[in-house]
Amino acid sequence: MAAEESTTSSSPPPLLRMEGVSKRFGPTVALDHVAFEVRRGEVHALIGENGAGKSTLMKILCGELRADSGAMFLEGRPFRPTGPLDARRAGLSIVHQELSLAPHLSVLKNIVLGLEDTRAGFLHRSTNRARARAALARLDHGGLPLDSLVGGLSVGLRQVVEIARALVFESRVLVLDEPTSSLSQGDAERLFDVVRRLSAQGVGIVYISHFLEEVRQVASRFTVLRDGRSVGGGAVGDTAEMIHLMVGRSIEDFFPRVDKEIGAVAMTVSALAGPEKPIEASFPIRRGEILGIAGLVGAGRTESLRAIFGLDRAASGTIAIAAVRGGQPFAASSARPDRSRRRGLAMLSEDRKGEGLAVAMSVADNMTLSAPERVSRFGFLRLGERSRRVREIAGGLHIRSATPGLPVQNLSGGNQQKVALSRLLFQDADILLLDEPTRGIDIQSKTEIYLEIGRLAQQGKAIVMVSSYLPELFGICDTLAVMHRGRLSRPRPLGEWTAESVMRYATEGSGE
Repeated sequence: MAAEESTTSSSPPPLLRMEGVSKRFGPTVALDHVAFEVRRGEVHALIGENGAGKSTLMKILCGELRADSGAMFLEGRPFRPTGPLDARRAGLSIVHQELSLAPHLSVLKNIVLGLEDTRAGFLHRSTNRARARAALARLDHGGLPLDSLVGGLSVGLRQVVEIARALVFESRVLVLDEPTSSLSQGDAERLFDVVRRLSAQGVGIVYISHFLEEVRQVASRFTVLRDGRSVGGGAVGDTAEMIHLMVGRSIEDFFPRVDKEIGAVAMTVSALAGPEKPIEASFPIRRGEILGIAGLVGAGRTESLRAIFGLDRAASGTIAIAAVRGGQPFAASSARPDRSRRRGLAMLSEDRKGEGLAVAMSVADNMTLSAPERVSRFGFLRLGERSRRVREIAGGLHIRSATPGLPVQNLSGGNQQKVALSRLLFQDADILLLDEPTRGIDIQSKTEIYLEIGRLAQQGKAIVMVSSYLPELFGICDTLAVMHRGRLSRPRPLGEWTAESVMRYATEGSGE
């Protein structure tokens, strides 16, 4: 009946429509009568927390799973793919967060893989090259060398190759699953240009992302999944509305505030400089204070934290820690990670998988790596005590499915980030340096991490937090400083800043 109505209506049917789609895995209801549609030439954002059902819905759409009930329509005609290849032939392609390319093969071979033009059993090279070149040209990358190995390309260009492969299949609907999670800001901007270009060519795009600022930048409409149900959507507009639909509460609840007292100065950084950046950074940080550092990517924020902790060598400047040597300053160039740990500092790297975690190791190993002496005696680990402490911290952070022996790589991104943070909790450091602590994780995990940061400040910890997401800096920090081209502004109480003045200083170096 739905199909008949869509074909007899005066307006054309949506490019894609899903109605009443349900899926169970044993007793677990993954999807419950979900409705979703995409129009021709539209970028439609599919948003929701981890576990909301987004991946399951897209796997059903692209033929990787079969729905238990419901219907799908492609340009008004019933659509029920028998598998991923069948879906691709029908015009649906998905670019997963973890790209599915063959790094040892060339750009050309990756693009036409499975769709090679052959004649009498032989590859027709000129036709294959022409098809690959045409697909890349649609993405404004017609000059990308077809014979280059994919393994030697940047992550951004690999993603272009993956999308070009979808275009060779003549995809009418393209699903992009967390497409910027591994991209630099520059590569992300170039991807947005590709998305706009494809949209203008009539391709319907499903854009899945945890970054709501990205959604506002590239999408025209959105649909929210929560607990396996489609709970709302519409034209992309106010972030607060999207957050409320995703988590079922207001934006004020999204940034929980914890009552605390700000005490004496815990650390003073003076005239800190690196070989290139920072050029000059000075600030005090007090017990119980959350100091936010804003600025553009590449301004020197990360370099400042790394120099303070000793991951990178400072060129000049001094650091004074109240609890060390009577608060006497020492040369920043002498900082080393092991010395910093003994001085009561801990750092959370922005590179979760590269530096923050050993993903092949267990939850317990990762939590205790920085301070194994806390659960050992005479050089031997007390495994029972370690398991008890790990479960205690995991429970406090709501790390789901985190048994002590489980490899970290088996956890979701949000839970992995909580494990990285829990290493600092286990260390019980007095001064915490947090670099992008909520990057690339779901809304619920962000809220839980914000709450934990507040609790740590309530305990008297001094916290320096770098973030590219202004709403969270305004949501949880007490004071704020902004970095512009390697120079850090004077920290000021949060109420003395506005989003406009932060961006003015970040881009122009003025406006304090």
